[in-house]
Amino acid sequence: MSQVALLTVTHDPRGKNIELFKQLQADIEQLYSELYITVSDETSTELIEMMERSSFNVKIIPKKGAAQARREVLRFGLESKSHYYHYCDFDRLLTWGKNHLTELKNTVSIIPNHDYIIIGRTERAMNTHPVEWIKTERITNTICSLELCKEVDITAGSCAFSKRSADYIHTHSKEKMTDAEWAMIVQRIGQLDVQYKAVEGLEYHEKTNGVLGTKSDTEKWLARLRLSLIISETAYKTGK
Repeated sequence: MSQVALLTVTHDPRGKNIELFKQLQADIEQLYSELYITVSDETSTELIEMMERSSFNVKIIPKKGAAQARREVLRFGLESKSHYYHYCDFDRLLTWGKNHLTELKNTVSIIPNHDYIIIGRTERAMNTHPVEWIKTERITNTICSLELCKEVDITAGSCAFSKRSADYIHTHSKEKMTDAEWAMIVQRIGQLDVQYKAVEGLEYHEKTNGVLGTKSDTEKWLARLRLSLIISETAYKTGK
């Protein structure tokens, strides 16, 4: 039986991921020892009701951004009996399960061997993303790689960690974005080993992984630049 609990978050007002969750629900429930999700209070009522009927432990929270949602699900998941956790954004998990289920299962199986794993994208998976994501995230990943002294892709929305690492993260996480912060807390404050794994499954599909709203091309680039700066500065300063 799996020793790994799933931690995930979603904000899905249109219920765009309902059908895909129906397809993958059984596989996801069999893969993890326990399942925890925080769901924004603006999410589709139909999706929330589906989650509540499933094996997931569900907590509905106010929409206050991705970092707060991730901290909330970590706090929620610490109630579990599991000793290891896989964090993955819900839309990312569904994309992974639909297109690379065997890889997802293999990745979950190695989690108990490590205190922390940054789970990133292969070059092919990275290149499925919008160009403004690719170019700005390469800058972020370069800075994070310099700080960690190893090549990583830290902005793919997935990581894995032990209960010991989770306790450090819970105590110290406070930044606007957690992508780099959690790894830096574990390495710099916890003095634990941070490993890296690239996977095919964190690829991008517009229907599942696209961002809601209508923005001009310039607005899209500026939004991604702002994220890049926040995550990069967090990688540089956390734990110093």
